[in-house]
Amino acid sequence: MSLRPRRLQSGDRLAVVAPASPFTRAEFDGGMAELVRLGFEPVPMPSVFDRDVFVAGTAEARAADLRRALSDPSLAGIIAVRGGYGSAQLLPWLDPQQVRAAAKPFIGYSDTTALLTFFTGACDLVAFHGPMLAGRLERGLEGYHAASFLQALGHATPMGELTPAGLSMVAPGEHRGVLLGGTVTQLLASLGTPWAFAPPPGYILFFDEVRERPYRLDRMLTQLSQSGLLQRAGAVVVGELPGCDEPEGGVTATDVLRRHFASFPGPVIAGFPSGHTTGPTWTLPFGVAACVVAQGARVALVIEEPAVQ
Repeated sequence: MSLRPRRLQSGDRLAVVAPASPFTRAEFDGGMAELVRLGFEPVPMPSVFDRDVFVAGTAEARAADLRRALSDPSLAGIIAVRGGYGSAQLLPWLDPQQVRAAAKPFIGYSDTTALLTFFTGACDLVAFHGPMLAGRLERGLEGYHAASFLQALGHATPMGELTPAGLSMVAPGEHRGVLLGGTVTQLLASLGTPWAFAPPPGYILFFDEVRERPYRLDRMLTQLSQSGLLQRAGAVVVGELPGCDEPEGGVTATDVLRRHFASFPGPVIAGFPSGHTTGPTWTLPFGVAACVVAQGARVALVIEEPAVQ
């Protein structure tokens, strides 16, 4: 079992970090206001408004903010402002021992997949594929699914069976394993580095993506297969894949999934609204035991283990 961070409670102070791309002040202020509405005290780290060409400050400054958030005992958790690009640049500056000693929940998705896989892999600590400030929390309940966010981070009980609208079965079966993954572009970008995505055999792969045409999605799934990451998985959960159909009709993302998973030996379900979504994004804990069920009319992801303590 992975190390679980302490659960968040009303009144907790949350470090707000910018590990990737810059953002507008309106996005930032809107997300901060929503965290306050939820009962938290968001605390911007010193370099959060830095800019360095196309990223939110130098890698050293962004990593220093994350280390500061980990070392400050008054800060209960860490949430990213947005994704975009740049999170992987922080990895050489981070210490797995510090992350494990702090054992704080980290929340993000998209480009921050690099940090999610670092926390769950190198640090063996549960992390959270959930909403960030820009584009999600700033939009209130239109941008994120509050119930899954508060359940995953605030209750030391399993989330149980998750059956959001729009789930579909790509391949049947039932499989239990540890849930890991993120945005597929970032998972693949990690390969060949010291922080490569390296899940255990039998894991459940969650992946999402956005605005990648079907041939690009096909290329990504081909690389997942050729790298052995698909063969190592016992089940797959796919996000909504918004903007991944051909814009003028023809081949769809679903066509690509059915082609690649036609002979997959375990269950594959698609349309889970976490990460890049058209509606509110759900929060998923990575590093916990889960079960994928795709049997008849039952299509579900079941979180069988608490994500926090």
